[in-house]
Amino acid sequence: MRRSAAGASAPAPQTAAAGADFPRSAPAAAPAETPAGPSAGPPAGPPVATAPRQRLQTEFPFELPRGYVDDSGTVHRDGVMRLSTARDELIPLRDVRVQENPAYLSVVLLGRVITRLGTLTMVHDGIVENMFASDLAFLQDFYRQINAEGHTRAAVQCPHCTEPFEVELGGSRLGES
Repeated sequence: MRRSAAGASAPAPQTAAAGADFPRSAPAAAPAETPAGPSAGPPAGPPVATAPRQRLQTEFPFELPRGYVDDSGTVHRDGVMRLSTARDELIPLRDVRVQENPAYLSVVLLGRVITRLGTLTMVHDGIVENMFASDLAFLQDFYRQINAEGHTRAAVQCPHCTEPFEVELGGSRLGES
C-alpha cells in the first residue's frame, strides 16, 4: 500500500512538552486498511469526514518585561509556556515549600510549565524564584490567560467611542498595545 506524500488521511500526531507525564487519548477507531488491488472497492464503513482538523495550541510564546538575569549576567526574555495539566497543578501541593507557604505554589507551578527561557537549557522553580517581581506577576497573569480562558485575547472597549474590540495579550510586553 502506498500513501500520498501529504498524508492527509492520517490524523495529526499529538504533541506534548518534554517531561509531560499524562496518558494520551486513543485516536478514534480508524477503518482497517486493506491492500489496494483490482477487487478493492469503496470503503464499507461510514464516509470519513474530510473537514480539516483544528489543532489545539499547547505552547505560547512570551517576552518578559525585564528578563531573568543568570549567574553570568545574561538576560533571558523570550520564552515559551505550555498549557498546564491537572498533574501540573496537583504535584506542587505535595511540595513542603508550598505546604509551609501557599504563595510559593505559583513559583513551583510556573517552573513546571515554562518550557523555554532564552538560552537556558532547563527552567525550574529555582529560576522562577530568582526572577524580578514584575516578571513573576507577568507570568502569573499569562498562565491564567492561557489556561483559564483558552486564549490570550481580551475583549475591551474603547474609552472614547465605546466601540468593543479585542486585543492580543500573548507575547506582548507590558505597557505596549
